[in-house]
Amino acid sequence: EYPLHRHVSGFTSSLRTSSAGAFLPTSVDLANGLRRPHQKPAILRKISAAQQLSASEVVTHLGQTVVLASGTLSVLLHCEAVGNPKPTISWAKNGEEVKYNDRMLLQPDDSLQILAPVEADVGFYACNASNALGSDSVSIAVTLAGKPLIKASRATVINTESPAVIVDIGSTVKTIQRANVTISCQVAGVPEAEVTWFKNKVKLSSAHHLHDGLLLIANVSLSDQGLYSCKAANLRGEVTESSQLLVLEPPRPLPHLEDLTAVLSSAGASTRSVLTSPSGTKMTISPGSSALIGCAVDGHPTPNITWLYSGEPLSLQHRLLAAGQILQILNISDAPDGEFSCLAQNEAGSLTQKTSLAIQEYQWSVDKLMACSASCGHKGVQLPQLRCLLDGDEVNISHCKEKPKPALQPITCNRRDCPSRWMVTSWSPCTQNCGGGIQMRRVTCQRLTAKGSSVPMSNEACAQVSKRPVDTQNCNRQPCVEWVASSWGQCKGPCIGPRLAVQHRQVFCQTKDGTSVSSDQCSALPRPLSTQNCWTDVCGVHWRVSLWTVCTATCGNYGFQSRHVDCMHMRTNKPVLDHHCSWRPRPANWQRCNITPCENGTLQRRGEAVRREGRKEGRAISQKCSTRPC
Repeated sequence: EYPLHRHVSGFTSSLRTSSAGAFLPTSVDLANGLRRPHQKPAILRKISAAQQLSASEVVTHLGQTVVLASGTLSVLLHCEAVGNPKPTISWAKNGEEVKYNDRMLLQPDDSLQILAPVEADVGFYACNASNALGSDSVSIAVTLAGKPLIKASRATVINTESPAVIVDIGSTVKTIQRANVTISCQVAGVPEAEVTWFKNKVKLSSAHHLHDGLLLIANVSLSDQGLYSCKAANLRGEVTESSQLLVLEPPRPLPHLEDLTAVLSSAGASTRSVLTSPSGTKMTISPGSSALIGCAVDGHPTPNITWLYSGEPLSLQHRLLAAGQILQILNISDAPDGEFSCLAQNEAGSLTQKTSLAIQEYQWSVDKLMACSASCGHKGVQLPQLRCLLDGDEVNISHCKEKPKPALQPITCNRRDCPSRWMVTSWSPCTQNCGGGIQMRRVTCQRLTAKGSSVPMSNEACAQVSKRPVDTQNCNRQPCVEWVASSWGQCKGPCIGPRLAVQHRQVFCQTKDGTSVSSDQCSALPRPLSTQNCWTDVCGVHWRVSLWTVCTATCGNYGFQSRHVDCMHMRTNKPVLDHHCSWRPRPANWQRCNITPCENGTLQRRGEAVRREGRKEGRAISQKCSTRPC
């Protein structure tokens, strides 16, 4: 067996890989291999130098280096493989499948022939052998004499499970932590090139497991991330290829989320919060309130978070906070019973965490009973106590007003015979209204049975329980009093209206035997008047009127008639001054009369003459009245 890496013809040879995860011997008995059933592919490598068939034709096997000269017209690359079933051979250049044409030929024996090679044909040619059991691959370098050539790959390798990964320089490697990463820098060049490794442009020492163009990064951690470069240099020049190493950390749950605490402190007391978890959490919340759901995850790179409700994208009203790590449900009543979940994903994997929210419901409760209405007898009942509960706690009964009330069925209680007790009737009316009287009532000893009937008992039966109530008591012990009034005094005061003069008398409270007492003792009795209006002789006047005179016209608009109006004393029937009757309305002493149209102008003129005479007579009456002494 050959070692895995060695210098052949002045370059670092290729690394042969197998999908079965093991390296096969390079010297295999072809005959024995064919007799062995179910053999995975194995490519035969020969270390003999390339055959120069002529100045213009080169024939070589895998594991060698072909240096093109200016006169080279043909290069034939042999690839022999064993395996059962027979392996299928394919060729690749610098990691890409070879495209055959009239200059790049695939021979019947699976050899690759390059006609009239040019500088563009320089590179690493890999022969790939594969069957149902696995695959094998070996490379050969075709180069020019001059600066070195590095076998580079532009692939992106993502490792999320394997404990070890091997890649060619130039690849982008994304791997989980604690894996072993080997980067291969396969170099060809004449003269032989020296290989130097760098990390982030800083040269690596031999302590980093450098060996024959291989760089081993063992037990990878986040600190190993960076750009790894392989520089191959000889006297003719140098070339550099680099690989980016990214360390992946699959999403993992965290025990807390600091952003959730900060958001919750500013959201208000009615907002509840809960963290999701892989096994699922639960939270009970009041209807109509807001909820904050946190997705506490970590990973590298930072996971993308997708929120789902019952396995479907969110359709209810919500907000995403803290870069999607917090889901705020604005009104939890919009979400019937269901499961919220957050899906955290990055290149290393995914993690689903979930929580269930249960909406609290207001509900009536009749689990408690009121106190029994009686301690014994036949009327004792208990009514269920109607309460409104939310999550087991009693709340204001108004919250349950929209829910139908349960039927309340009274429950009988304390239905048993009562102990013997004294029974009393109402007190009789007092025998006296004042001065002391007596009231009486009936006192008996009875027992109320559970059926509601009263059974008479002996007084001794009740006396053992309580003292016998009295059956007689005094009443109305206050003294008998009355209001007493003196005779009315003289009627005094001017006469300005009927009975408006005033007279007084004394009213006082005294007992039946004539003893004066405080007026308060007579407050329950109607008090006589101590002041009243009275009538004087001066006020006995009235207005007396005479008959109306004949009307001054028989028709027209100017007829009137008059009469005498005098103030007379009732007792003497003599006229007195008018101001004595001023408190009574004075009757009119003239009025219009015969206000009807006249038949012709003569009558009208006669009426006007009579009217003028009437006016004179009226003025004479007025003058006569005004000459009376005041």
